[in-house]
Amino acid sequence: MASLAIRMAAVALCMLATQAVAQIRVGVSVSASGPAASLGIPEKNTFALLPTTIAGKKVTYIILDDASDTTTAVKNARRFVSEDKVDAIIGSTITPNSLAMIDVAAEASTPMISMAASARIVEPMDDKRRWIFKTPQGDGQMAQAIAEHMVKAGVKRVGFIGFADAYGEGWWKEFDTHTRARGISVVGNERYNRTDTFVTGQVLKLIAARPDAVLIAGSGTPAALPQKALKDKGFKGRIYQTHGVANADFLRVGGKDVEGTLLPAGPVLVAAGLPASHPVRKSALEYVTAYEKAYGAGSVSTFGAHAWDAMVLLRNAVPAALKKARPGTPEFRAALRDALENTRDLAAAHGVFDMSAQNHSGLDQRAVVMVRIENGTWKLIP
Repeated sequence: MASLAIRMAAVALCMLATQAVAQIRVGVSVSASGPAASLGIPEKNTFALLPTTIAGKKVTYIILDDASDTTTAVKNARRFVSEDKVDAIIGSTITPNSLAMIDVAAEASTPMISMAASARIVEPMDDKRRWIFKTPQGDGQMAQAIAEHMVKAGVKRVGFIGFADAYGEGWWKEFDTHTRARGISVVGNERYNRTDTFVTGQVLKLIAARPDAVLIAGSGTPAALPQKALKDKGFKGRIYQTHGVANADFLRVGGKDVEGTLLPAGPVLVAAGLPASHPVRKSALEYVTAYEKAYGAGSVSTFGAHAWDAMVLLRNAVPAALKKARPGTPEFRAALRDALENTRDLAAAHGVFDMSAQNHSGLDQRAVVMVRIENGTWKLIP
């Protein structure tokens, strides 16, 4: 009897082990606190809406807060691959954290889908970045949309103020390229930190250069600081922001000072106003409906949609990967990477994904609309 009990226990343990291997495990690092919290919280909220099974396999999400800190983001990523044995990583919310996580994901041969925007996350393609993908529109796409709008608006001279980190530097590079190509002169280039509480000196320098417009390359609520300072000092020109401010918290913190702001955004921000022919109207409204049902009317954020689109990509890739290997194995992670890279014509909340070996973002200009802030909300510019 004792021998039978031992055998039965061994069989039970084997079954549990098999079941564990059969699960798909996804490690998620979000900036749900710290300076980027207004971006990370809607992402974290979105994971509660995502499917718990894909292609018949249970999906377990291991969600950790990196507190907008690069060291913590790397710590989270190392835990995912060494302790949790995840099949994929999603994260982080912001560019510096995502860049810091690349080495960990690549060393562990684990596909990672970033929810941050900088092109540097997936470019230039190399042995490490072949494991990395991202869902937000690239800085270049958005900078192009801003520069084209400036040309139409007659802007000749523009000032720039951005974060003193990888996000700000990435935007400066792209914005400088697109404005130069269109004959727009950049007459000021200033920086500030996400945690700064005043930018008076930088703003006075910009105003003294007499620009027709100013671009603020920040994200979340910290991006409101330069705009408030510009208004306080009497700047009357156009103010542009990046897609990094497309959430309700920016509107709340900015208040009347952000009225009239112009920015590029993902179509999901104004999904209901898109024409019926728009290729992502249906898929964008699917996310908006799900999020607002759970969190209330007007609560939707483009940042939460970056998390949603990460799962759209995984949900599309998993069936192909399952044909080659079981979850929990190096072979499955490699197959999942290959399937992500071969994503074609996949409509999501922000755009249509067409990945390739050299393009791990996959979005084109169909993923960009221009928006104006009017009466405390977002209005699509035709």
